[in-house]
Amino acid sequence: MKLFRIFALGLLAFGFLAVSLVFFQVDTTENAVVTQFGNPVRVVTAPGLYAKLPDPFQSVVKISKQVQVYNLPRTEFLSGDKKNIVAEAYATWEVTDALAFLKNVRDLQSADVRLNDIIRSEIGAALGQVDLSLLVTVDPAQVRLPDTLATVRQRAASRTEPYGFTVVDVQLKELTFPQANLTSVFQRMRSEREAIARQFRSEGTEEAAKIRASADAEKAGILATANQSAAEARGRADADAIRIYAEAFGKDKEFYRFSRTLESYGKFIDEGTTLILPSDSELLRYLDPRSALGTTATPTTETRP
Repeated sequence: MKLFRIFALGLLAFGFLAVSLVFFQVDTTENAVVTQFGNPVRVVTAPGLYAKLPDPFQSVVKISKQVQVYNLPRTEFLSGDKKNIVAEAYATWEVTDALAFLKNVRDLQSADVRLNDIIRSEIGAALGQVDLSLLVTVDPAQVRLPDTLATVRQRAASRTEPYGFTVVDVQLKELTFPQANLTSVFQRMRSEREAIARQFRSEGTEEAAKIRASADAEKAGILATANQSAAEARGRADADAIRIYAEAFGKDKEFYRFSRTLESYGKFIDEGTTLILPSDSELLRYLDPRSALGTTATPTTETRP
């Protein structure tokens, strides 16, 4: 019984070993290349369970088909206007042909080595054709950095395609100047921004003067029109007043004279007024009761000792 149990366990272990040597599983995130004595004989791209000849007759090499990220270390380049700049970039890439990748590159570490040379050279060539003022600018219409990186990606993808992988994207993490040049560069940038600010202030002052001049001219026109309208209204009012006075005078001359005389009294006579007038003055006509009754006042002479 003991020997039978040992034999059964040995047979089961051999079965598991045979299964592991014959069958293999492919995940959705990888491709598999079956090699026979080191030579590729089959490529499996769909996920599932597959069979092969046991090792050492056939082996399986699995290659990830996920997007990989390669980081280019800080590297110094020259711009189109011969200015030193330091760029730190990264590139994303993925395997497009597992068989070609296995033959030419073998693994992900070797792919990073090839990408280092390709990305470095393409970024240097692209940045060397564009002035620094077009790479870093506040004017969206002049910036050339996105187009430059797109060119780098296209050229890098064309160079990596024969190796079985392609570059998906290239972007910059940082674009700066060498440490020795930072002080002078920042000073020049401040001077340029101050010149731009002075230009904006000068243009603003000129525009403000134009607006004020236009407003003053418009104000003068409005005031002239208003004064003319007021003068016309006063003229019409004076004409109406003269007409009304003439009509009133024509209806009852004595009453008109009486009312106008009373208005005159109200304008120049108050408690502190002293009048010295001749006895036959028209103003005294309604102040003297005898004159108001139609009698003639007889002057009196008062003699004081």
